[in-house]
Amino acid sequence: IDAAETDLVPRAEDAARYGHHWDDINEVLRPMASTGSTPLASMGIDAPLACLSLKTRSFFDYFFQLFAQVTNPPIDALRERLVTSTVLYLGNHGNLLEDCRASCRLIRLDAPLLTREGFRRICDVDRAGFEARTFVAKYRRDDAPGALERTLESLSASVIDAVRGGVNIVVLSDRTERDEVPVPSLLAVGAVHNALMRAGLRTFADIVVECGDALSAHDFSALISYSASGIYPYMAHGLVARMAQEGDLAAADGHALDADEAIANYNRAAVAGIVSIMSKMGISTVQSYHSAQIFEAVGLDESLVERYFAGTVSRVGGLGIRDVERELDERFDAARALRTSPAPGALPSLGLTMWRPVGGEDHLIDPDTIYLLQQAVRSDSYDTFLAYSEHLRRPGRAVRLRDLMDFDFSARTPVPLDEVEDARSIVTRFNTGAMSYGSISQEAHECMAIAMNRLHGRSNSGEGGEDPRREDLLPNGDSACSAIKQVASGRFGVTSRYLSSARELQIKMAQGAKPGEGGHLPGKKVYPWIARVRQSTPGIGLISPPPHHDIYSIEDLSELIFDLKCANPDARVSVKLVSEAGVGTIATGVAKGAADKILISGHNGGSGAAPRDSIWHAGLPLELGLAETQQTLVRNGLRSRVVLEADGKLMDGTDVAVACLLGAEEFGFATMPLIAMGCLMQRDCHQDTCPAGIATQNCRLRHRF
Repeated sequence: IDAAETDLVPRAEDAARYGHHWDDINEVLRPMASTGSTPLASMGIDAPLACLSLKTRSFFDYFFQLFAQVTNPPIDALRERLVTSTVLYLGNHGNLLEDCRASCRLIRLDAPLLTREGFRRICDVDRAGFEARTFVAKYRRDDAPGALERTLESLSASVIDAVRGGVNIVVLSDRTERDEVPVPSLLAVGAVHNALMRAGLRTFADIVVECGDALSAHDFSALISYSASGIYPYMAHGLVARMAQEGDLAAADGHALDADEAIANYNRAAVAGIVSIMSKMGISTVQSYHSAQIFEAVGLDESLVERYFAGTVSRVGGLGIRDVERELDERFDAARALRTSPAPGALPSLGLTMWRPVGGEDHLIDPDTIYLLQQAVRSDSYDTFLAYSEHLRRPGRAVRLRDLMDFDFSARTPVPLDEVEDARSIVTRFNTGAMSYGSISQEAHECMAIAMNRLHGRSNSGEGGEDPRREDLLPNGDSACSAIKQVASGRFGVTSRYLSSARELQIKMAQGAKPGEGGHLPGKKVYPWIARVRQSTPGIGLISPPPHHDIYSIEDLSELIFDLKCANPDARVSVKLVSEAGVGTIATGVAKGAADKILISGHNGGSGAAPRDSIWHAGLPLELGLAETQQTLVRNGLRSRVVLEADGKLMDGTDVAVACLLGAEEFGFATMPLIAMGCLMQRDCHQDTCPAGIATQNCRLRHRF
């Protein structure tokens, strides 16, 4: 690769025009180019949904990955590489119902991600039976309102005419001049794909995308799922090459990477991320994932979805095509303003992951939130807790869907307070989230268990096992034994004694931070005492399989529920699911499988290590899944058979009340108990460097707890 070419040295203004920020470079591109693997993150999401954000967010952020739970389970792409394939084909597939030689004349791509050389060879293809043509998706900033919609109509009409004329490789590019606004690549692909479908021409051509806005594996997966067969991410490659030129990329052994090595690492990480995302749905080949549209849109208008992403589940409305155009114009103007800024060569930070004091994205958990909660619990001050709750619920602020809801007291007669269930009884319905011994320290893990046992609530062991010595009472009469023992796909530390010491046994089918994937514990955190409890090897990273390898149907799950009830007849058996479209149907099967409790987890929870793409783009808000589960169980006459629990960034009494009204009877908390214990939201849980001594096994740091 000749790194001197202009498309490999983009300016800050160029990157900003496509919606990129410093965070994208530092948190996505850098680790992918340096390590060749997708980046990890931790502590879930506390920033707004894209449709609720006051910032201009990537168009990809409006699409959330779907995943398999229980039936048609996810596959273990890490251990079952033999059954995975990234091959795709370009050309005229003809009539799929006819078996003819002409339909087999195709170009084979070993992976959907292209290098510049491979992309140019496709654009310049000169062989009988192939014709490629490039179409640019852009409009001028000074065009009249409605320019985006007119551009998409014109683009679709041009492609239809070209395919009818014999073009069978449609190249969609978003390259622009300085006064032009690029159309989001996903929107352009969706528009062309649906136009060809309606014209009855879709199998006669394939789509290749030259895009500047796609950076992460999630972005590429969305493009493939909406029918792109090849992707050349020229802006991502350019930014990686620029970092390499500046000596800003180093491999694990410390040597500086050149542009060739860095881009090869980036492509390898992106393809591995695509395989991981499609395997969440139990799909093993990219050909099967191609055009499958396995996403749910959150925050896009119904008419926009129907026109450009027909068939996509969309239960929460929002931006129409004019709103998307307005956001693109705002992004363009902000990028152009960089020319006259004090630092024209520096990209601004969105502050999506980390809270920023000026100009960053809004965060539920900011320094004031942390301070007020910690002061409230340390001083046992209800007034301070009210101040904390008021800080969360500032007028006009909406971060989660439940923030758009309010209580209607107008037609209600207040109940006398002495008739309301008392606080001592209510807290018995509280549980802590599953945080494993290993992901957090012994001190933090035992602290939560002791606190919940004092309340007569329940703490959750997570999937890391538990030291049998915790079954013995402490000298002061406290118990450090977790009431809920989790049985996850890795079965770390699951023994007969472990099962028999529980008041509740929880089968984890999915978790909010990374649904469709197994848990991650980096090798640097597997200290000898952790390995002993988990019955594993010190220093070796532990990644649970995405599926339980003994559960491939509701019947298999029912059998495990039966086995656990035999192992501990006194314990309830619960099943943990994550909010997504169709979770109510899955919950119905779980109820029929004789589970005592069903936990619906929201997408924004999570307190441990997880792939960044999963944290931000997999699973759905708790409110959608909880309401669907409640209503589906009621319609099937099964609601009285099970207890329903909710978790996912429950932060105060209002959150509990909303979850209760949507159907929950029990409530799980994970992030806020950690903050109450001293967490500062440094978000380095997976690095073993937690300064509060919570998410670490380092003895020096644990002494700070």
